[in-house]
Amino acid sequence: MNFFLSNKKKLLLLIITLYSTHSYLVAQEREVPKRAFLEDVRFGGSLGLNVNNGYFSGYIAPKAIYDFNSYVSAGAGLLGSYNKTSRYSSYTTGGSLIGLLRPLNPLQLSAEFEEHYVSRNFELDGTNKKDSYWYPGLFLGLGYVTGPVSIGVRYDVLHIDEKSIYANALMPFVTVYF
Repeated sequence: MNFFLSNKKKLLLLIITLYSTHSYLVAQEREVPKRAFLEDVRFGGSLGLNVNNGYFSGYIAPKAIYDFNSYVSAGAGLLGSYNKTSRYSSYTTGGSLIGLLRPLNPLQLSAEFEEHYVSRNFELDGTNKKDSYWYPGLFLGLGYVTGPVSIGVRYDVLHIDEKSIYANALMPFVTVYF
């Protein structure tokens, strides 16, 4: 009887081992390789520089976007600018949220919400004025994509001439993502 129980235990152990091995192998066949998150993230942004007779303007906007697929991307960015003339200076800092849609290659539609902290100094005859405030911008854009570069135009639907850091609601853009 002792011999029979030990064979029974051996048989049970063999069945459990075979079942476990079979389950492991089947599970391995069903696994779909997952991509690392950063493989679908692209980094880039925009730079701007304007130097003229008594005028300086610099702009930097690093961005990161996640490609959900070949048609849709979303991301965030930081931005900063500095402007200086003989009687005016300003700087801005802020952030942005970005949505990109590529319905047809090479066409790209974009929506970007920017929030700026603006600090301006005016040096006028007889008076100086300092101004600091938060200013939003909502840009809708249309661009042409070629490789890592997008070139296009965007329009700020929230533009207010007296408060905006941009001279015009309609502006061209060049953005590079790697």
